[in-house]
This record gives sequence, C-alpha cells and structure tokens, in this order.
Amino acid sequence: MKTRKLGNSDLKITPIGFGAWAIGGSGWEFGWGEQDDKQSVAAIHRALELGINWIDTAAVYGMGHSEKVVASALRTWRGPRPYVFTKCGLRWDEQGYVHRSLNPASIRQECEDSLRRLNVDVIDLYQIHWPTDELEDGWNAMARLQKEGKVRWIGVSNFNVKEM
Repeated sequence: MKTRKLGNSDLKITPIGFGAWAIGGSGWEFGWGEQDDKQSVAAIHRALELGINWIDTAAVYGMGHSEKVVASALRTWRGPRPYVFTKCGLRWDEQGYVHRSLNPASIRQECEDSLRRLNVDVIDLYQIHWPTDELEDGWNAMARLQKEGKVRWIGVSNFNVKEM
C-alpha cells in the first residue's frame, strides 16, 4: 500500500489505518456494544496483513479496553510494528462519567496509563481528543512528554481551524 508523510512528522502512513473505537466494547456510554476481543485482534491482524501501518485508538474507548486489545494484537503480530496513535483529554470517574481535562498532571497520568495499557515504550502520535479551554496547558504538557521521549509526535483530533 502506498504511504504518505503525515504533516510535518517523519511518519509515512498508509491512507487507511485501523480505527479502534468499536473494539473498546460497551463499557462506556459511547460504546459500540459487546465485542469479541479475539475477533477484534483478528481484525487488526487482517488489516495489517492487507497493508495498513497505523492503528488509532484512545484511552477513553471502552475506558482503556481498546488500548488493551490493541496491545494484545501487537503482542501476537509477527510483522513490522505498526504506528500506534492514541488520544488524551477525556477522563472518567468510577461511575464512568466522562469529562474533558487537559490539566498537565492529568495529561501525564493519561500518557503513563496508555503506555502501560498499550505495552509500548513510546506512542507514535499523541493527540488531544477534543477541544477545551485548557488547550495551551495541555499542549505544553504534551510537548514535555515529547521531549522526554514518551511520545514521538503530538497533534489534535476533532478540532476545526478556529479551535486551534
């Protein structure tokens, strides 16, 4: 499959990737219903066999479950490691209530949690999931994570030009 450069990064990505929202399952209000993790891993493997080279997930998908399923797929995949993209800025409480937060301490904790769930040493693209008033603080926190080598590239998701 052909690749193209992603923005100003050094990432050369396929035009199609694997979106892992649905594999998070039904563990949250925006879930897609019950999913079979073995089938989800098989779907990721098949997409990789067909030539995609990146997987997009988010901490909030299934309250971390999607990232764990992606980790399982990466662990059992025998080909080249795909790029792993995930997102931050949506936190949840014990009751599963989701709220937006780009507080620097929250961003750092989310990153550490995502690295652990994904079982990777570095996140290839770390994105702010949704706009919030704390954008500058959140962006600065992500830039620090990038300097520390926890994430390779940082970006935004679900933003329009005016919100940036």
